[in-house]
Amino acid sequence: MILDTLASIPAAQVAGFMAGALMLNLAPGQDVLFASACGIRGGVRAGMLAGFGVGLGGSCHVLMAALGLGALLAAHPGAQSGVKLAGAAYLLWLAWRSWQAAPAAAPQGAGAPAGAAALIARGALNNLLNPKPVLFLLAFLPQFTNPAWGPVWHQVLGLGLMFAASGTVVTMGYGALAGLARGRLVRRMGWLNRLAAVMFAGLALRLVLR
Repeated sequence: MILDTLASIPAAQVAGFMAGALMLNLAPGQDVLFASACGIRGGVRAGMLAGFGVGLGGSCHVLMAALGLGALLAAHPGAQSGVKLAGAAYLLWLAWRSWQAAPAAAPQGAGAPAGAAALIARGALNNLLNPKPVLFLLAFLPQFTNPAWGPVWHQVLGLGLMFAASGTVVTMGYGALAGLARGRLVRRMGWLNRLAAVMFAGLALRLVLR
């Protein structure tokens, strides 16, 4: 059982892993910027839902890493480039949608620019179309595993899900904070829509260049 394997990992090792995971998750990256842009665009609810979706995408990356699909992706640069381009195209589409949005269409409270399912799906898709997380997990997680503690894939899956859970909470927090800032500037929604569009476009460029 995975829980039995996790229980066999020394507490100091788990604590060190979680400390490193928290520091990495707190560092603003593509997922944080995406949730923040959604918060600016649609308020606290939108930012948190997008952050939750990002967490779901991260959990999928953990599963891929545990099953070895990440290693397969790393071994085929062409496939990795294709995923990158698809992700950049998706972010540019979101940028165009935000840029075109009329100020009058700005959401108030529960009237988010998209339903909960759509916001969660967008967050998950943004994460899944970035090949960097699974490659990062393949480099980071093995440093905290040991065959003596049980099946390595159990350890990768268990620790990876802990990493994804902490990342979900942090990203949702960033999205909520961005939503709160948006609430103070709601009369300038046209400008905020364009700010979100610039952030999405910047993420697309960052994804292609890195």
